[in-house]
Amino acid sequence: MTTLDKKLDRRSFLKVSALAGGGMMLSFSWLAGCKPTPEQVLEMPKEWFELNSYIKIGENGAVTLFSPNPEFGSNVKTSLPMILADELEVDWKMVMVEQADFWPQRFERQFTGATARQMLVNAAAQTWKVPASEINTIAGVLEHKASGKKAGYGEMASLAATLEVPEEVKLKDPKDFKIIGTSKKNVDIEKIVSGKPLFSIDHKVEGMKYAAIVHPPAFGMKLKSFDKSSVSSMSGIVDVFSINLFKDDYGRNFFDTTTFPEIVAIVGNSTWEVMQAKKNLAVGWENAPESKFEVAGFGGRPSTKMTVPAGLENTNLHKARMNEFIKKPGNVVRRDGDPEAMFKKAAKIIEKTYTAPFLAHNTMEPMNCFADVKGDRAVIYGPTQAPEFIMNTLSSSLGIPKENIQINLSRMGGGFGRRAYSHHMTEAALISQKIQAPVKMVYTREDDMTSGVYRPTYSATYRAALDENNNLLALHVKAGGIPETPLHANRFPAGAIDHYLAESWQVESNITIGAFRAPRSNFIAAAEQSFLDELAELMGKDPIEFRLELLKRAETNPVGENNDYDAKRYAGVLELVRDKSKWNTPAAGVHRGVSAYFCHNSYVAEVVDIKIVDSKPVVEKVYAAVDCGLVINPDAATNMGEGAIIDGIGNAFFGELTFENGVPSKTNFDKYRMIRQKETPKSIEVHFVDSKEDPTGLGEPFFPPVFAALANSLYKATGKRYYEQPFAPQLEMQNLKM
Repeated sequence: MTTLDKKLDRRSFLKVSALAGGGMMLSFSWLAGCKPTPEQVLEMPKEWFELNSYIKIGENGAVTLFSPNPEFGSNVKTSLPMILADELEVDWKMVMVEQADFWPQRFERQFTGATARQMLVNAAAQTWKVPASEINTIAGVLEHKASGKKAGYGEMASLAATLEVPEEVKLKDPKDFKIIGTSKKNVDIEKIVSGKPLFSIDHKVEGMKYAAIVHPPAFGMKLKSFDKSSVSSMSGIVDVFSINLFKDDYGRNFFDTTTFPEIVAIVGNSTWEVMQAKKNLAVGWENAPESKFEVAGFGGRPSTKMTVPAGLENTNLHKARMNEFIKKPGNVVRRDGDPEAMFKKAAKIIEKTYTAPFLAHNTMEPMNCFADVKGDRAVIYGPTQAPEFIMNTLSSSLGIPKENIQINLSRMGGGFGRRAYSHHMTEAALISQKIQAPVKMVYTREDDMTSGVYRPTYSATYRAALDENNNLLALHVKAGGIPETPLHANRFPAGAIDHYLAESWQVESNITIGAFRAPRSNFIAAAEQSFLDELAELMGKDPIEFRLELLKRAETNPVGENNDYDAKRYAGVLELVRDKSKWNTPAAGVHRGVSAYFCHNSYVAEVVDIKIVDSKPVVEKVYAAVDCGLVINPDAATNMGEGAIIDGIGNAFFGELTFENGVPSKTNFDKYRMIRQKETPKSIEVHFVDSKEDPTGLGEPFFPPVFAALANSLYKATGKRYYEQPFAPQLEMQNLKM
């Protein structure tokens, strides 16, 4: 029996429940009777009874389920209600969902549908004076078979709401799931395809103004002056002023990484008018000095001291600096055995260096935010992946207590890590506070692409020592980047090799970086898995079998104690993708490459099939095998995989952002090449390992393996290894069309 222990006294419970004023509302109606009419189903209850922080039930049986999770493509707005509804024992056909607002006080304790179900059972047991253990629930109905008594949830809701919250509840056995593991359509699908208001950019209120921001034209510069009169006479312009996002004594949190804390705001009566004024505003800039500040740690890590150097940086300088660090000893983060001795005695040494550029996130929905700040109250409405990360900043910058700031969450048109950095919310809030009116601020594509944040630029050097019989003696990885390292020292192949050395390095920069889909893994997986393929070829081994040999060693006789992966599950996805792709019997003219990686507690292996058609590489098919534990919604999980794979292929072929004197070289999609529909794989097959493990990550783990799988297949097709991303310029040098 699986149980959940959740201790919460009644006083705390009611305090939490009282805040449940908005929510991801999962409303489904059925009356107290077992067979409601269509009219009864549509009838809303006259009174709600709150059972826990997620759930309230009306006297007619209607149910509302709450969740604080923002939705940006991970399908949490559908999958979380599926879990809750299955545990609560209600009919999914009655489900209707709305996005919650951000109310952190509500979720100091976590609840399940099983908690509410048990409270309803206890209420029925008390009413009927029978043991709770004799009461069954099915599709929103309580039943005591021995006495023949039945009641809809609505009949017991008022009493259930007065009972103590159970400290321990019994969870369903997975074999009894009715909703979990089935495919349900995205609850927002109708709004998405019909263009109904769903995003914060759609939000409007009476008297709302519009704002645009002007930031420095280059990293390494700051605001010197501006001439308000240069645009004040233009149509619709209300005000022009500068704002500073941080108070002087404010300690930055991990996601306060904006390089441009001081900007100019232009406020007007329409988006078009403020954007036209932005083109004409006279602004003076000057070089920024070096700055230092402390940044709070994230995920239990200690705080760090940050240095933002002065100067105008460029890509050629970045490459030169990285080459310097490649040649220097790095910071040793793991050493197993005696790798230095093994390299001295090696008969062969293979060494390869891999690089990747800065990347822009390019969320399709522009960065935007609505704010209405008056007195000591603030309402913020905008796309953010993690509202808790910006709350302290908003409170400090506005001078308003956190409990007086309401962040309303919208669906996001893409996140990829970009919207974890919510400085756009602070900007909009400060603008609203200044003009004492509601305001909507919208970035242009150029704003977002030229003011960061970006995926860092990285480099990794892999070395392997072999004996005279091509047996692997030792492996050495040295990886770094600007301004962070991508290295995960305790991931595979660490733990599978007796003599292993991992070193890291990083170079300070004033270019803003941040989380990018599968942070750090998105590069290091490409380098590691490309190198393993080249190493397998030199050793005369099949690429999959070589990886499986290493994983078998890690499973049966692991080296070290800090390996952060399960070798058996890792091998399982490789075996599954080998079987599903019929690895050893590709179709005629197909060139295939493989890659596998573990991140975000999930395991993914991918095979990419390529053909050369009319001198052009065409991705025919991608096979993916995934172990992410229990799959809640298979169709949604598959969709996430397909999107990540396509995104990875596009970035591998084309993604690149360079700098000249601190200025990004590409400011919009006319120059920053994105994958096009005709370039996506003709087919993608996603296969999930049948697992009862707890569900783990899915939005990110599909992404890292595809870079190397593509590179390895391109090698089979062209005879050339690809050490530098993006691949398209190198393919064009081989007279291949892109």
